Amino acid sequence: MTRFRRTATAAAALAFTAAATAVLGFAGPASAHVTVNPKEATQGGYARVAFRVPNESDTASTIKLEVVLPENAPVGSVSTMPVPGWTVTTEKRKVDPPIEVHGSQLTEAVSKITWTASGDAGVKPGQFQEFPVSMGPLPQVDSMIFKTLQTYSDGNISRWIDDPAPGAEEPEHPAPVLTLAAAAAPAGSATPTAAVASPDDDDDDDGNGLAVGLGVAGLVAGLAGLVLGGLAFARTRREPVAKT
Repeated sequence: MTRFRRTATAAAALAFTAAATAVLGFAGPASAHVTVNPKEATQGGYARVAFRVPNESDTASTIKLEVVLPENAPVGSVSTMPVPGWTVTTEKRKVDPPIEVHGSQLTEAVSKITWTASGDAGVKPGQFQEFPVSMGPLPQVDSMIFKTLQTYSDGNISRWIDDPAPGAEEPEHPAPVLTLAAAAAPAGSATPTAAVASPDDDDDDDGNGLAVGLGVAGLVAGLAGLVLGGLAFARTRREPVAKT
């Protein structure tokens, strides 16, 4: 009996450890990947997003980040925020049809952004770095997938290029995804509908007219009574009082 209890206790401990590993993500560094934050924005608007880059290596630093903008969703305006210790360059490509931005037709769009660390500014083991970008107007698509390459100081490259599959498990090297929601309709944009009179409206109007007519008749009758009363009172004052 004692041996059975010990075996059961050990099995329970192993099951608890496995569950904790699955829930808390202790399986290894593969769970940390490049993401875009926030993860949602609005179609047609401008957004400030940041590519968040954790370092998965125990010995090397991240020294380069390359983000490729999707070809099927070009953006007319892309600007970067300075990151201390890093230089940034952009590449452009031709787009057809042109992109309209503030009334201007643009025939080129940014296709790739590259950040490169200077000196000792790389993302060291156990650290992460964010690379902010402002972009817009955002295209009329459901999402933007940014295929990304993360280069380490030892020459290794993590390729975050796998497209997500709806309803499937997360791929081994998922690309950062920005989900785009449709813009809300402006207030008051709904087409007004003409008021439709119900069959009871005529009845209500007739009832209201009858009530008004009765009120006027009552007022006239009251005034007539007041006049007659005044005349009677005046007559009584003129007639002599009979002597007893």
